Amino acid sequence: MVGKIGDAMKIAVLPGDGIGPEIIKQAVKVLDFFGLKDSIAYSSIGGAGFDEFKDPLPEATLKLALESDAVLLGAVGGWKYDKLPRNMRPERGLLRIRQALNLFANLRPAMMFPELIDASSLKPEIVSDLDIMIIRELTGDIYFGEPRGISLNKQGEQEGINTMRYSESEIRRISHIAFNTANKRSKKLCSVDKANVLETTELWRKVISEVASEYPEVELSHMYVDNAAMQLIKEPKQFDVIVTGNIFGDILSDEASMLTGSIGMLPSASLDKNNKGMYEPSHGSAPDIAGKDKANPIATILSLSMMFKYTFNDNDKTEKIENAVRSVLSKGYRTHDILSKDTTLVGCEEMGDKIIEELSNA
Repeated sequence: MVGKIGDAMKIAVLPGDGIGPEIIKQAVKVLDFFGLKDSIAYSSIGGAGFDEFKDPLPEATLKLALESDAVLLGAVGGWKYDKLPRNMRPERGLLRIRQALNLFANLRPAMMFPELIDASSLKPEIVSDLDIMIIRELTGDIYFGEPRGISLNKQGEQEGINTMRYSESEIRRISHIAFNTANKRSKKLCSVDKANVLETTELWRKVISEVASEYPEVELSHMYVDNAAMQLIKEPKQFDVIVTGNIFGDILSDEASMLTGSIGMLPSASLDKNNKGMYEPSHGSAPDIAGKDKANPIATILSLSMMFKYTFNDNDKTEKIENAVRSVLSKGYRTHDILSKDTTLVGCEEMGDKIIEELSNA
């Protein structure tokens, strides 16, 4: 465990791009409520990093992240950066900081708040009481594999290459995280792969099956990724903990977020072996609504609650934040993405204020 709230602590806050600064502002209100505003230090990443330092992961930002106990990130990306060289695009900064901090385990809970059941596009009986944990390996796979790039082939035409690659040790360490997580929940773990056509995931299935012998109390099942994508929509409550590789986890966790009504509700934690982590909402930078007070800050605030749970071992603050969010939702307040009949529309700023109000009244 990295640290506890009673110790001197340092939280790197990286607002990023698009709606990032708006949603981070609301999370910082929560830190301020708990008397922790002096524990934070700001820096830029993504497009903001490129604008200021011509680098999506400036040296000062990486230094701050390495020296901090935890990182709170807003979002990165935006249309205006699409024509930059690939290694200078905002998303490269995000991949680089994950790799530099060795954040190999990404935890994305998809939980249905009863108050939001009408916001889901699926029938209430399909998603009621939904509670899934998706564990995504974050520093391997096709996003990091070499060789990669775009070049001319022998025929003189352009050719794009990416490499899907996993080592046995990488698969083992994420497997242990998944089995331990499942052991604390319903003792069911589903490993998602494409072992019928991809040798990388054939190895994935072999290794995770070997690790399973160390956890006889956990029921392990395997599912091909295309079937898993279908089953998440058809019968999502069959899943408890899902573990998968980087690219499959990226896609499936976004799909799972919509079961809950909006990706604006889905937090995430990316952890190293010591539970030092980077915490961020699962959604993107949404440049189309940036600066319009329309963003949903709940995923960012719930990411903060995950920070207290996993890095600082402070379940009391985690519960207080989650209860405050539930209370605001139970009173009918909604941002635009989760608005439904007979509820009250509020902006990003007001949603943050409502959550602080509930924390104050608890």
